[in-house]
Amino acid sequence: MISTWRKRRAGRRAAKEQQQGENGDMELITIPNHFRCPISLDFMKDPVTLSTGITYDRDSIEKWIEAGNHTCPVTNQVFRSLEPIPNHTIRKMIQDWCVDNKSYGIERIPTPRIPVSSTEVSEILSKITMASKREDQVWCRELVAKIKALVKESERDKRCIMGSKAGSVISAAFETFSIAPSFDKNVAVLEEILSALTLLSPIDEEAKCYLGSAASLHCMVWFLKDGDLSARRSAALVLKEAISSNERVIDALAEIEGALEALVKLIKEPICPTATKASLMVIYHMVNSSFPNETIIERFVDMGLVSLLLEILVDAERRICEEALGVLDGLCSSDIGRDKVFNNALSMPVLVKKLLRVSDLATEFSVSIIWKLCKNEQKEEGGGVLIEALQVGAFQKLLLLIQVGCADKTKEKATELLKWLNLHRDRLECIDSMDFKDLKRPF
Repeated sequence: MISTWRKRRAGRRAAKEQQQGENGDMELITIPNHFRCPISLDFMKDPVTLSTGITYDRDSIEKWIEAGNHTCPVTNQVFRSLEPIPNHTIRKMIQDWCVDNKSYGIERIPTPRIPVSSTEVSEILSKITMASKREDQVWCRELVAKIKALVKESERDKRCIMGSKAGSVISAAFETFSIAPSFDKNVAVLEEILSALTLLSPIDEEAKCYLGSAASLHCMVWFLKDGDLSARRSAALVLKEAISSNERVIDALAEIEGALEALVKLIKEPICPTATKASLMVIYHMVNSSFPNETIIERFVDMGLVSLLLEILVDAERRICEEALGVLDGLCSSDIGRDKVFNNALSMPVLVKKLLRVSDLATEFSVSIIWKLCKNEQKEEGGGVLIEALQVGAFQKLLLLIQVGCADKTKEKATELLKWLNLHRDRLECIDSMDFKDLKRPF
């Protein structure tokens, strides 16, 4: 028994001494200074050299340049070029050193993939322009697919591509193939371009001009109506970028046969949350423009959009909830939209429920809609909307909203609503709401 115990103790002592010896060896390993980045002082995993001749780790020097610095951190000289050149010699030396010290637990750094350069991107974009002018849809499709692959490769490549105005070039190609006589033969390349544009968001104003043309809009509506699921999703996302509160594009889109119906269908028969959000955002711009078109709102109302939005709001996620409430708020700007919301039994319960439950933006939209519904009711003897609002606990929530704080415009509407609701409180006992029992003040 004692002998066994002594053997175990001796074994533990030997293992401990061996571990201490290994730790001592590790402490003796020193990383050569020329393997360290002058900025981060860490081991360089992707060494690159700039015009001043100093080598840095790519990630560190790119962050230095992105911060607005155009001088060398070591020599303080102004960079003649901001294009980093891979230092293959140093990288190979670092990898060999890692292999030689593998026994000490040092792993060999992998050979980094060289990111795309602005020159390479410019060459590809130039070829895309040439291919579109020749209406060579096969060549153009291959080039656009190459851009897509580079964008997906890394965020660094995506920044480089977007900085080279890729969105404008590809959008111009989309317009060119949209107005071509043989539209059916160009469906494949147009679909590839739409898919690429979804990865280049946000697009610049020049790209929006190309996408806002009559030919481009007709093409995107065609994909919304007759494309496959992927094409419909891409068309909705790109259309959201193209429309962005542009009155001319909004009017042009509304005049295209089947455009509004296709947008509503994406909400009624959802493909994915992203497509639903994009469709809601397009509709939001159409009903909340500076000079909202009553005809557009009336058409959306006739399609049953009000009841569809209220049903979605019952259990929608935050972003969809915000956008649906924004669309409802726009619809309530017209008499026909307000009447439709007023006559729906779900309206007031859902709107009051969303107060202080989703987000500040959702609360602002909800208050605005309730205010619009109640505005014409405060002087009537019946006060149907006001009484219904009291029944579902609007008074308590609005009072709490003012206490916890909100935007000035929302606060003004909430205060006015409280005055109108207070006129009917003696006729009806408010129902206690438990929706905000755990709500904590932000101060």
